[in-house]
Amino acid sequence: MNKNLVNKILITIGFLFIYRLLAYVPVPGVDASVIASFFDSHQSDALGLFNMFSGNAVERMSIIALGIMPYITASIIMELLAATFAPLGQMKKERDGMVKYMQIIRYATIVITIIQAIGISVGLQSLTGPNGNSAILIDHNTFILVSAVSMVAGTMLLMWIGEQITQSGIGNGISLIIFAGIVSAIPSAIGQTITMVNTGAMSFLTVIAILALILATVGIIIYVELGERRVPVTYAKKVMMQNQNKRVMNYIPIKVNLSGVIPVIFASAILMFPMTVLSSSSNPTVLAFADYLNPNSYFFNFLTFLFVVFFAFFYASITFNSKDISENLKKQGGFIPGIRTGNATAEFLNTTASNLTFTGALYLGLVATLPFMIIKGMGVPFFFGGTAVLIVVQVALDTMRKIEAQVYMSKYQTLSAVGL
Repeated sequence: MNKNLVNKILITIGFLFIYRLLAYVPVPGVDASVIASFFDSHQSDALGLFNMFSGNAVERMSIIALGIMPYITASIIMELLAATFAPLGQMKKERDGMVKYMQIIRYATIVITIIQAIGISVGLQSLTGPNGNSAILIDHNTFILVSAVSMVAGTMLLMWIGEQITQSGIGNGISLIIFAGIVSAIPSAIGQTITMVNTGAMSFLTVIAILALILATVGIIIYVELGERRVPVTYAKKVMMQNQNKRVMNYIPIKVNLSGVIPVIFASAILMFPMTVLSSSSNPTVLAFADYLNPNSYFFNFLTFLFVVFFAFFYASITFNSKDISENLKKQGGFIPGIRTGNATAEFLNTTASNLTFTGALYLGLVATLPFMIIKGMGVPFFFGGTAVLIVVQVALDTMRKIEAQVYMSKYQTLSAVGL
């Protein structure tokens, strides 16, 4: 294996190991046992979902309890603004402007983290353990300050780790952090399932049904993720081969799911933010509204479906620019058989991408909600949803593709070096 690729993989593993160590560093002034006992009774609600995405850092009240979600929320806001305001969108396309764009996201991340940290800190003031002992061991006002500073530092550190993985490692750093957090919870979920089977709380047939559902979900995800529409393209080029002109056939691959895992992550981040803030209130009306955002509710899953479909179309419209593709084809002397170059090609590509995105959006929405609804109907007392499986499979596939690309690149460089 190429030495450069090995170094990138080791760098990625090293940073992910640091991320997992940070999950065990608690915020100063909290009683971890009280918080752990509280989360034991909330594994199947919104807090269970929040805890899953953080890699169980929330139940330990770690400095990275908020995970990378504030950064994702800030990115969503900036993407929406960039799509709405032309100057901001233009700034994003320029090299110097992109630096400022990312800086604004970092500042917005700090603001969102402070709001969420204060919300969690205020909510913990009323939390007590089985023996009546408080979850906070120091002065409440002091704890709010310490908690906010600690969580901001933790989230910014995670953001830095994600950027380092993207630049020096393999794969998208932010996605890999979420991936590592979800995967880290698998051993405890397996242990809990075995315990429930041994105690009779869950039947063996239910376990088999869950495994079958997981395998079916993974199979569907892999099948759709690898699916693409290949639009044929003809390049009229003069090839010096026996003094004859030759046409070179090629194609434009358009994936069924153009947005990848981003819509699911965006939807989760958007729905988690109000849940975190509202759950810290003691007002009965606010708490009643917060109950509607419980992942156990049908309303929450309905919102998840709508958000995923919306972000699938929104993100696909940003990542797939049919006009740029059409212009590049025209410059290179390429065209789609039966379609005129220019605007007609752009319209054809846009229509094709929109049709595929419609199918991909429905697929993402159903995968993100349907498995959990089935699991809920089976009476399984812990959180499991297609969102986690979708993120894990998609990130794994994306990372494998990038590793393969690195391997092929190293082979090409080796052949070029020997003059072949």
